[in-house]
Amino acid sequence: MTPKKISYRNTANGMIEKMAVRGMDGYYCDTREEACAKALELMAEGASVSFGGSMTLSEIGLLDAIRQGQYEVIDRADAKTPEERRAIYGRIVTADYFLMSTNAITLNGELINIDGFGNRVACLCCGPENVIVVAGMNKVTSTVEEGINRAKNIAAPPNAVRLSRPTPCTQIGRCAECQMEGCICAQTVITRRSLTPHRIKVILVGEELGF
Repeated sequence: MTPKKISYRNTANGMIEKMAVRGMDGYYCDTREEACAKALELMAEGASVSFGGSMTLSEIGLLDAIRQGQYEVIDRADAKTPEERRAIYGRIVTADYFLMSTNAITLNGELINIDGFGNRVACLCCGPENVIVVAGMNKVTSTVEEGINRAKNIAAPPNAVRLSRPTPCTQIGRCAECQMEGCICAQTVITRRSLTPHRIKVILVGEELGF
């Protein structure tokens, strides 16, 4: 194991202890393959599963795995009309599992997320019976303030590029505090505790994943 991997594991172990105090379950995996296997292990076959937009979930192969597995996958991209989209959202908020990453996570176990419409953070806060969060150790910050800065200036600009949004951050590479219609930074949510114990499960991965 490399020195960086050892450091990642040591840091993650401390974070997992902090998350337990906050009512969240934490796990550490050295590789993306192990992280994918751990997420699947946490989900019961036949369960309904949905997910928020996430490069991390794609990079570890989890989205492909659930589509190929024995799950009822609820994908908002399947909606063809506004009516279908609304109906699918109704199914998502009552899903057995909701999968997502996080824009940042502090050493104390707090999750920091910034969203556009807020569907992802809404499901983190309330709705699905279980939430599984997968995050590379590149997303770890010392404080909530650093986490918000990371979400706005490191995660959001490339995400806006990925989504082809005409926002200033796609041109200058940092948040411009814009008020444009295509802004993806409308909602900021800090999750400091899960009031339903064990509902939120966080898988930390000893790799750089996502934005």
